[in-house]
Amino acid sequence: MIEVLHPGTLTTLQDLGRQGHGHLGVPPAGAADAFGLRIANRLVGNTDDAGALEMTAEGARLRFEDEMCIAFSGGTLAPLLDGEPLPMHQTVTVKAGAELDCGRVLEGWRCYLAVAGGIQAQPVLGSVSSDTLAGLGPEPLAAGMRLAIGALAGPAPAFYMKSPPRYAGAVRLRVLPGPQHDWFAPETLLALRESVYTASSKSDRTGVRLEGTVLPRAQESELPSMGMVTGAVQVPGSGRPLILLTNHGATGGYPVIANVISADLPLLAQLAPGAEVRFTDVGRAEALTALREQEARLERDIIAADTGLLAARALMSLAGSHASLRQAAVNSGAVRVRIKK
Repeated sequence: MIEVLHPGTLTTLQDLGRQGHGHLGVPPAGAADAFGLRIANRLVGNTDDAGALEMTAEGARLRFEDEMCIAFSGGTLAPLLDGEPLPMHQTVTVKAGAELDCGRVLEGWRCYLAVAGGIQAQPVLGSVSSDTLAGLGPEPLAAGMRLAIGALAGPAPAFYMKSPPRYAGAVRLRVLPGPQHDWFAPETLLALRESVYTASSKSDRTGVRLEGTVLPRAQESELPSMGMVTGAVQVPGSGRPLILLTNHGATGGYPVIANVISADLPLLAQLAPGAEVRFTDVGRAEALTALREQEARLERDIIAADTGLLAARALMSLAGSHASLRQAAVNSGAVRVRIKK
């Protein structure tokens, strides 16, 4: 079990969501950054759809009642385990009784904490994800909650990610034309491509609200409600774009000028308030190539390792936070660490 000492700003239990229920009016929900969740789960030997914690802006403080294997992915934290720094993007073993302070998200906006065996809850429509819009699934974390962990199948995992994703304060999102792109004049479509937008502090798991150039419609008709997908760039009456995230409603009535490609949805989910956003048009072939490359990264960049190699990588990743540690290296699978005073 894991005891929640402090929940952070917004910490929820997420998996890959409730798929296949849109016709019933049930949105998928699930992790805003599904790529980050899948990385964290693979680093602890879980299946991609295992339950894990999604922490927004500020992480939780937790006490581990048993020894466990954990891993962080997504936005960058500087977590402390009993006061000592932990690395991200690799398997870490924590002892029974240890306290973890995840701290603030320093790069990106959402971080994922996976535990070997998966975090358990009662499924709703086949998912343990917390839907903060519809109120389905478990409540967001609160102090005093205790989280159940599934049984570990097989030996303790040991993995690291060779080239973890990074999330900058300015991004370029690739988009395909939306179903109502012809509701906008050519000069408006050009303005979408050439403008610099800013992610609003009013954004949430439902969608990222953008501040910047207003996009007027050329057609003033009202749109009947239609099915919506994550990444849809809606233009409400204000003319200020809204990009839907995974906790969007199943339907919507604003025209969709463009759709963010699937491979760029992690960038969208990691937009912190104030981040700069630009749009670039791409074709279907490029969008599919980008998605295939993203999937290939999961197979190519998550690597099994022995405990010595993981320890050396932890030293390397944490070198900047220790005044006495200047260099650590791993050559041919053997650990070599140099300390300079």
